[in-house]
Amino acid sequence: MERTSQAWMWPAEEPFSHPMGTEAKVWILGAGRFGRLAVERLFKDERSTGVIVDADPHRLREAPKKDGWIAVRGDVFVFLSNQVLSDDQWIIPAVPIHVALGWIVMELGKRGVVHRLPVPHDADSLVPHPIRTPFGTLYASHAVFRCPDDCPEPEAFCTITKKPRPEKLYRILQKLAIPDYAPVVIQSRQLAPGVGGYTGGQLKEGLAAILQRPGSYIVATSCSCHAVMDAVCWDGPF
Repeated sequence: MERTSQAWMWPAEEPFSHPMGTEAKVWILGAGRFGRLAVERLFKDERSTGVIVDADPHRLREAPKKDGWIAVRGDVFVFLSNQVLSDDQWIIPAVPIHVALGWIVMELGKRGVVHRLPVPHDADSLVPHPIRTPFGTLYASHAVFRCPDDCPEPEAFCTITKKPRPEKLYRILQKLAIPDYAPVVIQSRQLAPGVGGYTGGQLKEGLAAILQRPGSYIVATSCSCHAVMDAVCWDGPF
């Protein structure tokens, strides 16, 4: 274990034993631009505690330095698989990966057979401004412009257009009606301007919904305006 001037450099494959790690209630996954913004906007108090994870030690060293913080070097899923995830643990995904989907697939794989699937094309016409990747991931957004990275996500109107907000996107996804696919939606909640996350409890609820019944699911992470969707098939336990 390496210690920098103000933060621990902890290996992702090692469970926390230091009190700072076990007491930290915010895990920021990714030390790039958005991860650093999350640290700056969420933790103005130098006495705060938290964890920031990245595979690149150089990015970790460039992150804001705080005495009560642990920098974890390694893959975010290796990190998540080696820690105890409590219901009230906040996770801030700041990496270009669908973290909630990855965690759910990882946990399903421990219990039985799970397959990644492309999101069915029926979904494209049911969400605003769909963008599909070659791997079958589907993105959706109420915006047709680049949102500012410090949007406070006001309830009544859009920060940019000043027009009334449409129906919250996570609610649209919760009502998706696609034959043979059930939606599992992890709502991303804003914790600071431009910084969103969810709890360990939310991830566990999504996992539990799939474990109840083998079948195909659309797994989405969504705030009021933006969403990422993937699909899985759960064949059931071994």
